Amino acid sequence: MDSKSIYRFNVQALDGEPVNLSDYKNKVLLIVNTASQCGFTPQLKDLVKLKAEFADKDFEILAFPSNDFGGQEPLEGQAIAQFCSNYGNNFPVFDKIRVRGPYADPLYKFLGDKKENGVLSSSPRWNFHKYLIDRNGQVADYFYPFTNPTSSKIRKKIQRLLTAV
Repeated sequence: MDSKSIYRFNVQALDGEPVNLSDYKNKVLLIVNTASQCGFTPQLKDLVKLKAEFADKDFEILAFPSNDFGGQEPLEGQAIAQFCSNYGNNFPVFDKIRVRGPYADPLYKFLGDKKENGVLSSSPRWNFHKYLIDRNGQVADYFYPFTNPTSSKIRKKIQRLLTAV
């Protein structure tokens, strides 16, 4: 397995079940660290719109709740699932993790460090930092929290990755 790919990582679903990211092989992914009490939380509804826009394509959004920024994710487990359902959630939401610093989840250490992913260095500075992953599981780009998920910038890059051979 390619060491520059996210497919080597296991994460936990909200119910505690392990998920191997290789389950998402050949899909374009948008990985987002989320929080229920953040000024950017309304982006959840935009993520739902983005997922719906590409519903018939090999595209998925993976949400990772995190309490790393201002204690803005106080919820746990099924309370997170319930909160996300208020936005009509149509994408997987995983168990709460750390996304920065020495205790960051291995997936986020990989996503944020060019030495590990081979492409870029960009650790989340706040909630709703987005990583775009190509069909090979490699980091393709990132977007800061203030970049709306439905922005033409993000949508065009997703489209480009979906049509790449």
